[in-house]
Amino acid sequence: MQGNGSRPRIVVTGVGVISPAGLNPNMLWSGLLAGESPAARITRFDPSDFKVQIACECNDFDPLAYMNRKEVRRFDRVIQFAVACTTQAVEHAGLEINAGNADRIGVIFGTAIGGLGTIQEGYETLYAKGPRRVSPLTGPMMLPDMSSGQIAINFGVRGPNHCIISACATGNAVLGEAAEVIRRGDADVMIAGSADAPMTPFALAAFHRTGAMSTRNDDPKHASRPFDAQRDGFVFGEGAGAMILETLEHARARGVKPLAEIAGYGSAADAYHISAPPEDGSGAVLSMQRALDNAGLRAADIDYVNAHGTSTLLNDVSETKAIKQVFGERAYRLPISSTKSMTGHMMGAAGTIEGVVCIKTMETGIIHPTINYEYPDPECDLDYVPNEPREAEVRAALSNAFGFGGHNATVIFKKIEDE
Repeated sequence: MQGNGSRPRIVVTGVGVISPAGLNPNMLWSGLLAGESPAARITRFDPSDFKVQIACECNDFDPLAYMNRKEVRRFDRVIQFAVACTTQAVEHAGLEINAGNADRIGVIFGTAIGGLGTIQEGYETLYAKGPRRVSPLTGPMMLPDMSSGQIAINFGVRGPNHCIISACATGNAVLGEAAEVIRRGDADVMIAGSADAPMTPFALAAFHRTGAMSTRNDDPKHASRPFDAQRDGFVFGEGAGAMILETLEHARARGVKPLAEIAGYGSAADAYHISAPPEDGSGAVLSMQRALDNAGLRAADIDYVNAHGTSTLLNDVSETKAIKQVFGERAYRLPISSTKSMTGHMMGAAGTIEGVVCIKTMETGIIHPTINYEYPDPECDLDYVPNEPREAEVRAALSNAFGFGGHNATVIFKKIEDE
């Protein structure tokens, strides 16, 4: 779809984050600018029998800061994350929800995996104690759509309500599709976000067997090293991000200053392989180009790219080639950074959280670094903002998210310059 100057402008008015690098947006941003990785030995279970023993965990997260004890017992960790970051976003946006507007506020909250902790616990109970001992709450707690459902329940909103699952492209797909719900007139406000809490023995074993995870157990803080020649895979992460979306006119009517505009969204399939990207990055090229077309922008209008940048051998090369195809010679002068160098790969949550990072970049005029970039890779030869933050005026930022199954989703954020 081409950009249309007459179509409603969708803006972000509030954000929330639960991440290993910070438990709210400001904490996350401070952590990213400090250039420190929270990666460490896994604490949620004993990883001694695993070849991969490191991850980026949200160890300081306290669900009781956002919900009561009964809810904590009834919510899988992924739902706890989702409710927590949504609470932050609603408060940040100054969004008052009442009987007069509840029907016009919707939710799209995605996940790559869903309630995996509940599934693991349920299986262990089944085989150790029998079917009668499996909790009746297991079914609802493990469902991938339960975060979007529970957010609607907790906040009393009755607008469109969906869950999107597109592996690690989920976070960006959620933002793009939520914007379209508003544009077609089905809601005035959308709560859009994504969450994942995959820190379980089963998930660790399963993803390690794909060959895509780092085994740098003796040096976890340097394990996630996107675009570096010595990268050996991604580092597991967990977390959630949320945004409040509405039209610019609706935000103005509420007397709220927007944080940024969601200017463009594009998605595409690789149609190539269940886990490996095509060598030429063709699906990512389509996704980025469609986002530019949707925004009515040229490649020359983009000032910064927040890369998918997983630190895997295949993804980083493929994404680099895709960026070169879209941006041509300008690709070599375009600042690019990977948030995953400091958060690990938060799976479906990554895209939404990295969208928050794009907004903070435009707000502060600072680009966070890609840390652990020490050994240049001849196939990854762009400007990855290595190791130190950089001051820069960023008016438009492009964020990539790609996932197993060949899913690609790109969102373009623009600074609101006419406020």
